[in-house]
Amino acid sequence: MRRRLAAVATLVLLLTACSAPAVVRQPRLGESAFVYVQHGDVVTDLDPGTSYSNEVVALQNVYETLTLWNPVTKKSSPRLATSWRTTADGRSWTFTLRQDVTFHTGRPMDATAVKQSIERTMSTKAGAYYIWDAVSSIRVEDPHTLTFALRYPVPLDLAASSAYAAYIYDTEAAPDLGKWFQAGRDAGTGPYKVDTWKDGAETELTLKAYDDYWGGWDQPRYRTVKFRVIPDQRRAWQLLLQGEVSFLRRLEPRLFARAEAAPGLRTSERPSFQTAMLLFNTAEGPMSDQRVRRAVQKAVDYRGAVRALRGGVSPHSGVVPEGLLGHVPGRVPRQDLAGAGELLRQAGYGPQGRPLRLTLTYTEGDSDQLVLIKRLRRDLKTLNVTLRVRAMPWVDQWELGKKGGQDIFAMYWWPDYADGYSWFGNVFHSAEPPVFNLSYLNDPTTDKLLDSLPELTVTDQRTAQQAFARATRRVLDQQAAAAMPWVVNYRRAYLGSVQGYVDNPAYPDVVFVYDLRPSG
Repeated sequence: MRRRLAAVATLVLLLTACSAPAVVRQPRLGESAFVYVQHGDVVTDLDPGTSYSNEVVALQNVYETLTLWNPVTKKSSPRLATSWRTTADGRSWTFTLRQDVTFHTGRPMDATAVKQSIERTMSTKAGAYYIWDAVSSIRVEDPHTLTFALRYPVPLDLAASSAYAAYIYDTEAAPDLGKWFQAGRDAGTGPYKVDTWKDGAETELTLKAYDDYWGGWDQPRYRTVKFRVIPDQRRAWQLLLQGEVSFLRRLEPRLFARAEAAPGLRTSERPSFQTAMLLFNTAEGPMSDQRVRRAVQKAVDYRGAVRALRGGVSPHSGVVPEGLLGHVPGRVPRQDLAGAGELLRQAGYGPQGRPLRLTLTYTEGDSDQLVLIKRLRRDLKTLNVTLRVRAMPWVDQWELGKKGGQDIFAMYWWPDYADGYSWFGNVFHSAEPPVFNLSYLNDPTTDKLLDSLPELTVTDQRTAQQAFARATRRVLDQQAAAAMPWVVNYRRAYLGSVQGYVDNPAYPDVVFVYDLRPSG
């Protein structure tokens, strides 16, 4: 087999050099492993109660949530819960559970187990536990029904579909669950369970089919899922052509164009719910002057960056991306260097005023952000502004950001669940100490407006949309707390033998492998 693959690889390289269509090897039907490529480490935390990072791509195949967000209907759909209802005031939610479901440990999944799972996640005070903040109590009505009492109304059916912190798991799997999970074990209900975890290995994580899965295995499906860490995108591309990997989650523009032309590959392209943002330090330093913040907003070359990234991103309007409640159309920003210069002049800076020095941090290795930052540094220089740029590992950047160590903080945001409040409640609501409010915005008027959004989302969506529009104007225009350059476009490439893939933007980069159909 190795000799054969080596020959195929040589042939592919020759054809690529001649710009001919790629030759793609398709696995035989019996080769049932689905191989997912990650460019960085897959696993940070295997505990479903605290997980809040890259391992979502695997854990959504191991664990299940009460509901699942449907990208077609844009509503919650059944998963472990078959139905749910809420009272008129949105303060009580009752869920009816699917029957005959078992955890990978063998324990039945019932209302008591669901209550224990969510209560443990709430008690961790880690990760995205705050999606359950409104819950005051959970009452078991019968083995398959439970009711949540809320302190204030929230769309709990959406919260229960969250990509993080909504997993249902067996809290009785071991006396010390933390050690149990971090040893490479799981206690989910999903179609796959953890087989091996080799931290630092290229094939870092392997999942295998859970034979007693409630959905059954009566149709052809992938029974093994492997997650390989391949930082070099071109090597990953060659392995895709050789049929050694199944799925690449994002390709740079030239490789994506070649994937579209390759007869043995399928591609998927769509805007995501992932937005880039530049957060401005509203609390201290020169950016505490609103005129300076507005000037930097105007100096951003929004269109130029989008063009330079050649389809990898799309222009962004407002704060919340299109497809979610809270999106405000008609607000795509444009560069205005003359307006930026005038605002700087009013603040005492600019070409005829004092020189201004600003510090920006961004995540090390993010080439898309760097395209934007280089353009911003170039354009600010013409306005007598020096932009000092510092690339940092994300964890280090975030820790510095929580201490207020920069003027501009570049980062991405996507929702924990498919709701626009995630941007406002996490990023622009005052918080002490700050977690993701890295503009350090502390404005009671803004907070009061934001606090009305969860209840309105449940009780009056038309009024909620109007409130989102006011919140957008408040944050971007009146407070000038951020610039929103683009929405990331997902550009996938995968083997033609993989059928049934659907991109769900509420679950970033997740492939629900059980829903796929392998073909020879």
